[in-house]
Amino acid sequence: VMEFEAQDHGVLVKKLVEAGSGSIATGSPIAIIALEDDADASAVADFTFDDLNAAVAAAAAPAAAAATPPPPPPPPAAVAPSAAATPTPTAAAASTPPPVAGGARASASPYARRLLRNAGVDVSVVAPGSGPNGRVIARDVEGRDLAAVAAAGIAPTTAAAMSAEVVPPGGLSYTELPHSNIRRVTAARLTESKQQVPHYYLTMEMRVDAINALRTRLGDKLPVKPSLNDFVIKAAAAALRRVPDVNASWSTDSILQYNEVDVAMAVATERGLLTPIVHDADQLGLGELASKTRELAGRARDGKLQPHEFQGGTFTVSNLGMFGVSHFTAVINPPQAAILAVGGVQARVVPSAVAGEFETHQVLTVTLSCDHRVIDGAVGAKWLQAFKQCMEDPVMMVV
Repeated sequence: VMEFEAQDHGVLVKKLVEAGSGSIATGSPIAIIALEDDADASAVADFTFDDLNAAVAAAAAPAAAAATPPPPPPPPAAVAPSAAATPTPTAAAASTPPPVAGGARASASPYARRLLRNAGVDVSVVAPGSGPNGRVIARDVEGRDLAAVAAAGIAPTTAAAMSAEVVPPGGLSYTELPHSNIRRVTAARLTESKQQVPHYYLTMEMRVDAINALRTRLGDKLPVKPSLNDFVIKAAAAALRRVPDVNASWSTDSILQYNEVDVAMAVATERGLLTPIVHDADQLGLGELASKTRELAGRARDGKLQPHEFQGGTFTVSNLGMFGVSHFTAVINPPQAAILAVGGVQARVVPSAVAGEFETHQVLTVTLSCDHRVIDGAVGAKWLQAFKQCMEDPVMMVV
C-alpha cells in the first residue's frame, strides 16, 4: 500500500479502486473528489471504473472524428503497374521495434530511450524494466553492458523463464500466493544481477568486543541505543569514504564513482524485500543514524515508504545475524557494485598475548559480494580491511 496525497481540496465521495485490488496502471483514476463540501454523494453511488472509461471514450470520439481529414478524391484511371514497379517497404518500416510479450509495445522513460538509442539497442530487448507496469527506466540501462546486449539481441533477463508456468508434481495440493509488485520487481532485478553481473565474494572475520563495550557505555545516553547493525552501517559508510572505488557503478563507457555515500539496508516485509536508504550515512552521528534506521525500517514494514526512500543507494547491507545465520552470500542490487552480507556474532576461544593462555572474543563474520567489472579483488580486500579496522576500533569511524 502506498500513501497518495490528493492535490485538490474537496470531499472524497467515491472510491473507484478498493484496497488490495492488486496492480493498478499508472495514471488510472482511483477515486472521485467533489470540490463542493455539500456535494451529493448519491449522484455517483453507482458510478464505476467502466463508466469512467466509457465517458472518456465518448468524449474523445467527436474530437477524433473532427481531427480525421476527409479522404482524398480517387485518382484518375491509370494503367496498372507491373509487378516490378511495386514499391518495396521502406527501411523505416523495417526498423519498427518489435512488440514485447503479449503484443504490447515496450515503454521507456525519455532518458532511458535516449541511452538505448545511442547504443543501438531497441527498448524491447531490455524490457520489461523495473518501472511501473514494466516501464524501462534509467537504472535498467545504466548498469548494463549495452554493447553486449546489442550483440546478443536478446533480453538479459529471460522473461520467458521468469514467466514460465510451473507444473506441480501430480497429486500435490498447493495454495497460490499472488506476487506483490515488490516481489515481482525484486525477482526481475536479482535474476538480472545473477545473469549479468560477474560476482565474486570475500569473507573476513573481526572482533566486535569494543563495539559491545561501547554500546554498554552508551546505555540510555542517546534517544535510541545504536544496534550492532547501526555500527555496521556506520563502519561501511566510513570504509566507502576511505575506499571510494567500491562506492561506484558500471556503465557502458565509464565507471561512475559517487560523491555521496548512501547506504541501503535490506528489510524483510510481508510484501517482499525492501531496501530503505540512509542518505549521507558517513556524515551522521551514531545517535542520529540509529534513529533514522529505526524510522525507515518501521515505515518499510508498514508500507509507508515513498519511492525515493528505497530506490537508489550506492551500497547495501544485508544482515541475517539476528536469525542465527553465521555466514551467507548476498546478491548485488544493480546498479550498485557491492553488497555486504552480515552474519551473527559468535564466541571464539583464541590464543591470548600471554604464551600458553587463551581468551574468548566475540567474532563477527561478513562477506562482501563485488561486481568484478568495477571492483578488482585487491580493492575489495582493501575495503574489507578498512571496514574491519572501524569495527574493531570504533573511534576510526569518526576520524
